[in-house]
Amino acid sequence: MANTETRPAEGTAPGGRSAPTADSLEGLEAGLDALETHTAQRTPVSRVLREKALPPFIAVAIVLALWQLAYHFELKPHYMLPSPLEVAGALEDKWLDGTLLGYVWTSVSRGALGFLASVAIGTPLGLIVARVKPVRAAIGPILSGLQSLPSVAWVPAAIIWFGLSDATIYTVVLLGAVPSIANGLVAGVDQIPPLFLRAGRTLGATGLDGVRHVLLPAALPGYLAGLKQGWAFSWRSLMAAELITSSPDLGIGLGQLLEQGRELSDMSLVMGAILLILIVGIGIELLIFAPIERRVLRSRGLLASNR
Repeated sequence: MANTETRPAEGTAPGGRSAPTADSLEGLEAGLDALETHTAQRTPVSRVLREKALPPFIAVAIVLALWQLAYHFELKPHYMLPSPLEVAGALEDKWLDGTLLGYVWTSVSRGALGFLASVAIGTPLGLIVARVKPVRAAIGPILSGLQSLPSVAWVPAAIIWFGLSDATIYTVVLLGAVPSIANGLVAGVDQIPPLFLRAGRTLGATGLDGVRHVLLPAALPGYLAGLKQGWAFSWRSLMAAELITSSPDLGIGLGQLLEQGRELSDMSLVMGAILLILIVGIGIELLIFAPIERRVLRSRGLLASNR
């Protein structure tokens, strides 16, 4: 009796569907590899200049043009609103005196030291607030309130506590920056998927190892945002402290230079000090925080590789 059982043809899966062959599987794997592979392409210099350098240059040119027009049409008397050239001349005089870089260095060194101290205090504080519920309930609202409190409000109290000294300046910087850094880290921890934490505990990453290898890396975007905001608050707090806390023993930073221009009724010097404060703040953002942020976002696939 003939065997009437039908067998699927070679290369055909049960049900009449074509079974995947070795060649098709290799092609599929190659296609998936191609999707995951990022081809490094060097961005032309002309494109970088057009997309990165040209827009800020145009913006600065527009601001200077409007400023010059306001000076030309005397929206304010010339002694109250100097021209861009007069402001540049005031800064040039300080440069020729050999004092301009000293003013900038005094403020930048104070800001950097105060910011680093704020990071050393704000990071463990943020971790404790984020992970310990009773602590969060107790001081979480206080941190948010301190973050919204203008830093200049601490200057009179710090002067009474420490007198006209560096301790006064650094106290104001810390009280301005620490809450922002701690709150940024708390926000970053709150955004971590619970699966990451459970996976870390399963792999034995607990205690300080869990913080180092799981918690901080997973919370890095939020933590970085808190660091950026912390630097902004520390720089603003420093200027407020320098503006009010003036003493020959403290040296002269940009805030003291600003106050010096006010006392002399030298509006060109006042505007020059304001521009230097702005330039330093923007420079720190572009040279330090922006590259770190791009690297973090690119490593997580949140930024195009050619940016």
